[in-house]
Amino acid sequence: MINLLLTILCSTSIALILKYNDTKKGNSLLLLAGNYFVASIISLVVFYLNDNAAYSTESFLFGIFLGILFLGAFFAFTQAVKLSGTAIATISSRISLIVPVGLSIFLFDEKPSVLQYLGFIFVAVTLYLFYLSLSKSDGSTLRIKNYFYLLLVLVGVGSADFGMKIFEQWRPVEEKSFFLFVIFGCAFVYSMIIFFIRSDKFEFDTFLRGNILGVPNMLSSFFLIGALTQLNAIFVYPVTNVGIIIFTAIGAFLIWKEKLNKFGLVALVAGVISIILLSN
Repeated sequence: MINLLLTILCSTSIALILKYNDTKKGNSLLLLAGNYFVASIISLVVFYLNDNAAYSTESFLFGIFLGILFLGAFFAFTQAVKLSGTAIATISSRISLIVPVGLSIFLFDEKPSVLQYLGFIFVAVTLYLFYLSLSKSDGSTLRIKNYFYLLLVLVGVGSADFGMKIFEQWRPVEEKSFFLFVIFGCAFVYSMIIFFIRSDKFEFDTFLRGNILGVPNMLSSFFLIGALTQLNAIFVYPVTNVGIIIFTAIGAFLIWKEKLNKFGLVALVAGVISIILLSN
């Protein structure tokens, strides 16, 4: 359970840093590049310091693919934010849990209990209530033409998360740090190529914030794989997503004094209930 809790805390830190960068109007691509730069370095250091660490061609090739997927999901998210608003785009990224959960049930024969099925219902209720809460706050509306990008976010984020489950099932745990190094290293190279092609202005402060972001980003993936090694994916993904929403809401209130409306407050309660039910 400690790996799961650390995954939630690290992922919450990511969400709060992204929000802080948004308040500073920082270049999101440069933030991402700085993040992947530090995450790849940390992964490489962990790889060399671990005497039991290993590598393989399979992990290398799979890491290259996931690096593309990670970056692609991010760009889909930024486009969804522009077209549909931050609230709806964020909820779409959280609903992405249906991809890894569904695939884990069908491909890895993970069977939910009756209480866990009920927990999934409360997860859906939580996400919908937070959608109502956030959309009422920023006035975002969902248009038919926006569905394409929201679907890309859902599939992209969900597939990237499920990639960790595939690795956990397919490759030995000793290759974890090497695998993460390849993912983040490739994502850094891809993002910098796009940055130079677009001829964006280099913002040192934004890149530095990205460096800070890289620490919890790398650790969240590291702990997620650890959690998947110990617990079923049908438990890990819903609890992680709901936990991120709850902790982010609390963090936003403490830091920026953002208050939840009645939908948000009910969503917090529903989220806690979903976690309790999924734990059984």
